[in-house]
Amino acid sequence: MKFIDEAKIFIQSGHGGAGCVSFRREANAPMGGPDGGDGGRGGSVIFEGVSGLNTLIDFRYKQHFKARVGHHGMGRNRTGESADDLVVPVPVGTQIFMEDGETLLADITEPGQKIILAKGGDGGQGNINFKSGANRAPRRSTPGWPGAEMWVWLRLKLLSDAGLVGLPNAGKSTFLAAVSRAKPKIADYPFTTLKPQLGVVHTDDNEFVLADIPGLIEGAHEGIGLGVRFLKHIERCGVILHLVDATAEDAVKSYKTVRKELKEYSALLAEKQEIIALSKCDLLDAKEIAMVKKKLEKSSKKPVMAISAATGKGMKEILRELYKEIKKSRE
Repeated sequence: MKFIDEAKIFIQSGHGGAGCVSFRREANAPMGGPDGGDGGRGGSVIFEGVSGLNTLIDFRYKQHFKARVGHHGMGRNRTGESADDLVVPVPVGTQIFMEDGETLLADITEPGQKIILAKGGDGGQGNINFKSGANRAPRRSTPGWPGAEMWVWLRLKLLSDAGLVGLPNAGKSTFLAAVSRAKPKIADYPFTTLKPQLGVVHTDDNEFVLADIPGLIEGAHEGIGLGVRFLKHIERCGVILHLVDATAEDAVKSYKTVRKELKEYSALLAEKQEIIALSKCDLLDAKEIAMVKKKLEKSSKKPVMAISAATGKGMKEILRELYKEIKKSRE
């Protein structure tokens, strides 16, 4: 299924039904007075978080969502039936913005969470409501209140416990495939991953969700490459796992490039707990690994772990370290 994380849609709640002008006419009461009922309420547009969805692809093909109009009032003091609400299912992690793309209306973070975004119009009043001592036979009623309508932006931010970041071809997809049942595309060239991938990782008796974010390049925070479109997906991660290719020409420069992009995009993102790992260590000997690791630890002022998704070296240890930090962030 194609991954779509942004969509613009039109929503409209239902108008209220009109009130009724009616008079009671029976054999024993030829002048029985007004008995026009009120109109029914129009349907509201409600967004609901659904755990089974992970993309906004459905909104690519359907962009207009209109709730039904309430039924009109009827004689014999019968109120019109209210219209059913229109429930729009969206993935958990969806944010809803106004047409300007900046004003946040709702943030759906849990399955089953419901947000009324456009309330249905109230029904109009029937003529029975206008009866008075001075006017015993009113011929007045009111139309139903109009519903609300607007264009909104839906933006999906994946909900994961940890996010994988690094330059293109740093081994993120290989890592995710090795520790979960996710099946990302893997190849020996940059930008293999063109959409975020989620995998459930098991370590000891615990589990957590890991997101493989497409590779970042210099200028990503300005929209270069895959840019800010995918940077937003790690904003909700509790922990960042930063993979640095041990075989890169300059591992320190690779690390600094990604850190700069994270900081430029969001200071809050740059402050998240980070675990650094040298990937592809099976391609170097112990002396070379130690040298690269020492340089990276000196530059980052953080401990660096050496791993290989191909051979399994250091994988259990780094997963345990990840879960330890995830547990702290959850608390």
